[in-house]
Amino acid sequence: MNILKLRVTEIFFSLQGETNTAGLPTVFIRLTGCPLRCQYCDTAYAFHGGKWYELDAIFAEIKQYRTRYITVTGGEPLAQQACVVLLKRLCDEGYTVSLETSGAMDVSLVDSRVVKVIDIKTPGSGEVEKNDWDNIDQLLPHDQIKFVICHREDYDWAKQILATYQLNLRSQVLFSPSYQQISATELADWIVKDQLSVRLQIQLHKLLWGEVRGK
Repeated sequence: MNILKLRVTEIFFSLQGETNTAGLPTVFIRLTGCPLRCQYCDTAYAFHGGKWYELDAIFAEIKQYRTRYITVTGGEPLAQQACVVLLKRLCDEGYTVSLETSGAMDVSLVDSRVVKVIDIKTPGSGEVEKNDWDNIDQLLPHDQIKFVICHREDYDWAKQILATYQLNLRSQVLFSPSYQQISATELADWIVKDQLSVRLQIQLHKLLWGEVRGK
């Protein structure tokens, strides 16, 4: 009998640094592997390596932490097919589950109880051509769309995508400044001037701890 396994880079407990649960104590399950190579990636260490975990071993580790919030991230977690099984079981066991995924992987098999946080790749990421636009039709009201903004051109492009797909009518939209490439203040000024109905997102964990692994 084949035992379901996932390659995991790390499992750690911290504060959620992004999305609409920023600041909440959360367990992060970082899966290994990613087919994208975004120029601003801060988790390149998760591209390779990792350790094989059976599902029961993952649950044994996360149950030591007193929180119901779980984030499955990467790398690109959906690059491993067994990720959808992990997500379903997390929901079945009563966790509030979010999935951090690129806009490049099909999300149609993800359990509807999971909060999908889909990072639509901007031109500044270097991976804009990888976006799977069919994922927009899979969005539910509790899901979130994220744009990492590297410069003014990214901002204008994201505004156009926002309008073209009427993303505000589908899910919450997050605009995040690319770390050390554009200031949060500058991005905030653009959002306010244009009266965009989006949430400015700043990476709380980097403000607290800098670029420290496992935070």
